[in-house]
Amino acid sequence: MLTRQFLPLFLLMVFSTASQAHDDMPLFNAFRLELDAGQDRDNQSVSSWDLDGWVGGDDNKLWLKSEGAVVGHNTQTSENWAMYSRNIATFWDVQAGVRYDDHPESTSYFVAGFTGLAPYHFETEAHLFTSNDGDVSFRLREENDFLITQQLILQPFLELNIYAQDVKELDVGSGLADANIGLQLRYEITRKFAPYIELSYESLFGDTADMADAKGEHTSDSTITAGIRLMF
Repeated sequence: MLTRQFLPLFLLMVFSTASQAHDDMPLFNAFRLELDAGQDRDNQSVSSWDLDGWVGGDDNKLWLKSEGAVVGHNTQTSENWAMYSRNIATFWDVQAGVRYDDHPESTSYFVAGFTGLAPYHFETEAHLFTSNDGDVSFRLREENDFLITQQLILQPFLELNIYAQDVKELDVGSGLADANIGLQLRYEITRKFAPYIELSYESLFGDTADMADAKGEHTSDSTITAGIRLMF
């Protein structure tokens, strides 16, 4: 399995981060957790989680991420990442590691990409994935914070998923498979605690939309949720 094949890489991430502490470099950490719940356009209950953060120093970090969504009583997606992150320029890191999905299918991936702050303060995440079956995909996420006041913040976001080939097990086709665009409005009671409301719209494209249409499923959906953001 891919997870076993890349276990040495994961251990290298931990070793690299730990070695920084051994060299009298202080270890820091920063994590963000978002939990929300709401309804989709069919009035089904939806909930999601998004945990994202790192442990390490200025140059070398162990980056951890977990995200997923539940519709009704069924887990729709669940992703868990572990990556070594290396700073290469101001506000920019290159990353490599592994990702394991247990929903909708049990699949492991090798991950390579970068994260950073693009012009006009757009937070950018771009990652290339290769699955244990050899399937290749790419994800791009952009988001930005606009301060309405010092505590009330509007965050637009966009996420695209692109596949190099059809993946029947996931009901996705080659090319641009889906796009998710939305707005999050949060109120930072403190820097570490902020309730929010979020409106998002997801659309399928190309062969992926055709597959969903053939199964009688929606090719687009909108959700509205309310949640909390914790920083620690």
